[in-house]
Amino acid sequence: MIGRPLVVDLDGTLLRSDILIESGFCYLKSSPLRCHAPLAWLLRGGKPVLKSRLAAETDLDVSVLPFDPQIVEWLKDERANGRTIVLATASHEKYAHAIAEHLALFDEVLATDDQVNLSAHRKRDRLVARFGEHGFDYAGNSRDDLPVWQAAERAYVVNAPAAVKRAAEKAGNVERVFESRPPALKTWARSLRMHQWLKNLLIFVPLLAGHMLGSPHLIVNAALAFVAFGLCASSVYLLNDLLDLEDDRHHPTKCRRPLASGALPLVWGLAAFPALLVGAFALAYVALPWRFSAVLLGYYALTLAYSAVLKRLVMVDVVVLALLYTVRIVAGTTAIATHLTFWLLAFSMFIFLSLALVKRYAELLSMKKRGLTQSRGRGYVASDLELVSSLGSASGYLSVLVLAMYIQDPKTAHLYRHPQLIWLACPLLLYWISRTWILAHRGHMHDDPIIFAVRDRLSLVVIGLCGLVFWAAI
Repeated sequence: MIGRPLVVDLDGTLLRSDILIESGFCYLKSSPLRCHAPLAWLLRGGKPVLKSRLAAETDLDVSVLPFDPQIVEWLKDERANGRTIVLATASHEKYAHAIAEHLALFDEVLATDDQVNLSAHRKRDRLVARFGEHGFDYAGNSRDDLPVWQAAERAYVVNAPAAVKRAAEKAGNVERVFESRPPALKTWARSLRMHQWLKNLLIFVPLLAGHMLGSPHLIVNAALAFVAFGLCASSVYLLNDLLDLEDDRHHPTKCRRPLASGALPLVWGLAAFPALLVGAFALAYVALPWRFSAVLLGYYALTLAYSAVLKRLVMVDVVVLALLYTVRIVAGTTAIATHLTFWLLAFSMFIFLSLALVKRYAELLSMKKRGLTQSRGRGYVASDLELVSSLGSASGYLSVLVLAMYIQDPKTAHLYRHPQLIWLACPLLLYWISRTWILAHRGHMHDDPIIFAVRDRLSLVVIGLCGLVFWAAI
């Protein structure tokens, strides 16, 4: 049995997250029109007031927070040996006490209140006053913990940056270093949704539809647009993950996302999403027509509205998803300075609405199988399943009708010498839409439908055959 208490930090040490960032994004999601308020609280009263107001305005579910299992097990062992365990954190006392109650590991809790932000020297002074100089051991992770480690008898360094670790070791009292592997490139790729960049291949559709593959500079423009859109989309995905942390943790598969699971530190996501956005618009401004930048800005604004409000509205969410797919085709037309035809726009809206409904249907089916009746963060209920299926199938078949009508347009004869051959694409598309919905009904649709189409062998065969049909028609 060790007489000295073991004092443990929360953010970044026991918890692979940050309560201030968590509560901040929780507040922004619930009150997007008051996004200026946190800055006003910070300027008026500093971090204590900011943390107190955010704690009062939010209600995080601490039971799903990503605690570090290695640290939790270590604390359990120390407690089993009769040691006093103390939680000392700069997070607000509301959440500190809630976490202590949830884990049932702590004998005492010291935390930020309305007056004092308990970090760095303030935490050191509080602990020295409570336990005496070198009267405690301390586990922490950041530069703010350096003065606390210096006042402790033994220091435990948890997942600290290399510079912080070296500075802590200079005091000569480091007892143990807990280290986890830094986020790998694979973790970053998952967080940035690099596989979702496949959806940006839609940018090349106007290039193909307009028979412009013989223009190298237009191909370069489309490729640059692809990259710019990808950077913007990755920025949106990071921001959306930050806003949806709690909802994702309650989801059976989304809980494994890097930010939600703690595999990627929140501060990294917080820094990366504006950097990616700046990169996207810088590339668009320097290398592409101004209309592309306008479309990119519209896409970003629509995705923000979707993340904040629209995705919780029944049917509005799928219409917006269809628009977000279609915007990629619009962006492709602006990148190569061509015009968007009525037929391409109509076809895109109907086919993408069907695919958006497939995505929602798959989520509802998964929810129903888990015995839930109401989707978290959405406006749908389990009984909507059949109606969503009917609407999605109908929208998909309407896209085939639009394709058939396009064949009969006199202008089509100017683009194709044998437009009647395009009729062969209609049964291929009917087959693919029907098969997609059957797979969704059987519970086999786990990806975004566009990603599914690019990865599924039969879908690729259908796409290839349709390409051959249009090539033969030329």
